[in-house]
Amino acid sequence: MTMHATMLIDEPVRLIPFDDAHVDGLRAACAADPDIWEIYPLSMIGEHFAPSLQFIRAMPNWTTFAVRDGAEIVGMTSYIAVATPNAVEIGATYIAPHVRGGPFNRAMKRLMIDHAFANGYDAVEFRVDTRNGRSMRAVEKLGAKKTAVLEKNMQTWTGYVRDTAIFSLSRADWETAA
Repeated sequence: MTMHATMLIDEPVRLIPFDDAHVDGLRAACAADPDIWEIYPLSMIGEHFAPSLQFIRAMPNWTTFAVRDGAEIVGMTSYIAVATPNAVEIGATYIAPHVRGGPFNRAMKRLMIDHAFANGYDAVEFRVDTRNGRSMRAVEKLGAKKTAVLEKNMQTWTGYVRDTAIFSLSRADWETAA
């Protein structure tokens, strides 16, 4: 199943299908926190930005959105096809520091989760570097449960071979948590 790209809005959060008009705003948003890219699979700062964005945009079965706070581009996020039957991953997510950890991030995730379930998916997955405690706590607050840890499964742009925690959120768990 492939996710249909459509604009998702819960003001001030706007998720807009990513296009060329969003590139400069995303570059600026990504530069707002250069240290965080050490725990991401790809770097989106400096000379790494263009090839990393090209890689993301070329991925088959990914639906990528620009994340806007009103008129300002503050990040990106994607639906990613997974091998789990009737599930989709929400990933390749970055949002600028000033919109993290509060109602903006929850509204963004709620829009994406609601849209996934409205499109017939039974589960939403999140895959998080185990070094990223903040992101793991955030997906747990959404009601997602850790279902596995893939040890040494991905090499990041720095050469670090990371462990990935997989979290799953079922429709029933979401309805209970929401």
